[in-house]
Amino acid sequence: MRIKHIRFVVMLGVFAIIGIIAIQGYFLNKEWSNKEKQFSQTVMIGLRNVAFKLHKINQTMPTTANPVRQLSSNYFVVDVNSEIDANILEHYLKLEFERLNIHTDFEYAIYNCNTDMMEYGNYFSYSGAVKHDAITANLPKYAGYNYYFGVNFPLLKNTITGDMAIWFFLMGILLISVFFFGYSIFVILQQKRLSEMQRDFINNMTHEFKTPIASINISADVISNPEIVNEPARLLTYGSVIKQEINRLNDQVDKVLQIARIEKQGFHLRKETIDLNAIILRVVENCKTDHSRSVSVTTALSENTGEIVADRLHVTNIFHNLLDNAIKYSGDSPEVRIETIRKDGRIIVLFSDNGPGISRVHQKKVFRKFYRIPTHNVHDVKGFGLGLFYVKSICDAHHWKISLDPSAGKGATFVLEIPL
Repeated sequence: MRIKHIRFVVMLGVFAIIGIIAIQGYFLNKEWSNKEKQFSQTVMIGLRNVAFKLHKINQTMPTTANPVRQLSSNYFVVDVNSEIDANILEHYLKLEFERLNIHTDFEYAIYNCNTDMMEYGNYFSYSGAVKHDAITANLPKYAGYNYYFGVNFPLLKNTITGDMAIWFFLMGILLISVFFFGYSIFVILQQKRLSEMQRDFINNMTHEFKTPIASINISADVISNPEIVNEPARLLTYGSVIKQEINRLNDQVDKVLQIARIEKQGFHLRKETIDLNAIILRVVENCKTDHSRSVSVTTALSENTGEIVADRLHVTNIFHNLLDNAIKYSGDSPEVRIETIRKDGRIIVLFSDNGPGISRVHQKKVFRKFYRIPTHNVHDVKGFGLGLFYVKSICDAHHWKISLDPSAGKGATFVLEIPL
């Protein structure tokens, strides 16, 4: 499947999921509002009945047709226009709430106009909860009435949540479905990336092996000619070519096998005290002799770099890979600079080149296994995309940090940080 098709499927799925979640959220909010409205209407009916009963007992007339006022979603005040007996009030509240099937905890308090405080309160629990703090301190006063009582439902949200359990259950199923959809998309994209990596690896391996195989084939044809025995110098030359190309093939195979062995068995570091600057100078000298073209490598090594504890072989390999990588991607006239700095309890090693640099899109991907910056059909730089992956693996094993400096101008700068 092409990447644009995958993107289309992903975007279509994302829009569909967003739409489903939006619709589900809308109906969930709508149902919550309906439950609150229904509860409020039922409570106001019950409290109005309680107020009329208190008026009848006290032989007073109500000042308004609706003595109940809702101050919040779970707090109501009721005007009775006369003094209130707490025991009678509690009896009527229980009686009316039971008749209307309001089975949620509530607390009430009576306003005392002499002290200007909410007093004589109590907490009635259907859930077995115990109210320890002072009831009167929790219920706010209302300036619009002189003789009134307040009723609060502290567990209203829990009650509505319980009534809407099926809605939350469906929402949970939806979120789980979304999670699995997202995970499936991640797996698809991951498989797509691995498939592309495998294809690129096979292409790179084919290019890497074709040249030495062709050279060996030509040399074998020349050597198989019976008259070649009369030209010993030519025979020796083609024999050297075969030996050189076989060694090259062997090195490529060893790189692949080494990565496979490292991933399977992990690292077995043989740490020792090593001189960092001495290793860098040795690697620079070896690289100059390994490359036939002119290579300019300058060093600015701090004298107080000192020694570190690390695996000598692997450290040498990562420096060789970083330097070789800088030379390969620096064009016809490679200019590489290696610098060491001791700063803030760590040693910083910088590898800078004069190549075209690495765009931000690829900077975080260059350390992946088999990853190579796309060059379309141009295959002017050889390799399997294992060098920087090996460097990152060695640094992780030593608990070092390797990164690309995004602020660098022309060329690429790899930054290796070694804590002391």
